[in-house]
Amino acid sequence: MPAADRAAVRVRAATRADLAAIAALHTGARAAHHRARHPGAPFDTRAEQARCHDAWARCLDRGDTPALCAERHGTVLGAASYLAHASTARGDPPRTDPAPASRPTVALHQLHVDPDHWGTGVGRALHTACLRAWHSAGFTRAVLEVLWHNHRARGFYTRLGWLPDPDRRPTPDATHLTLTLDLLPRQRPAPQWPPAGR
Repeated sequence: MPAADRAAVRVRAATRADLAAIAALHTGARAAHHRARHPGAPFDTRAEQARCHDAWARCLDRGDTPALCAERHGTVLGAASYLAHASTARGDPPRTDPAPASRPTVALHQLHVDPDHWGTGVGRALHTACLRAWHSAGFTRAVLEVLWHNHRARGFYTRLGWLPDPDRRPTPDATHLTLTLDLLPRQRPAPQWPPAGR
């Protein structure tokens, strides 16, 4: 790994000043994924760049959609955004033993890394920062949608503990797969007394 890629990743709140860099890396990441399936297809077009720019501009202007960016040496290399899932936003009262659909849920809306920095820890740093924020906000479950054919992204999320949502089984012609992550602390087994084997 080059020395530049070994430098620590700094994750911070994204601002309007980061818009151009975030839109460019998002467009580049989408283009790299699509080119892997359709070599030679023009995915990094002006129209696609404008679409990503406008989407992130709306995100950064909204008060209910936190956005983060990851940087090395002052260069933005990744970005993520999330928002409360619709069931949580309605203010449904929590249950003692809540079913997944009724638990305070956050949706990971976007997570993108500049393709030149895939596999260098940028995505993992963004994910870790999201987890901290979600735990602090009291979310107990997270969901996301990933393109069915984006095996790189699916592998990334699987390694971080995300699983296919059993309540959202994909249809035969589905383009996306819904993944879920349990944010509740793992319960340790109760100690046995007397200890087993004695």
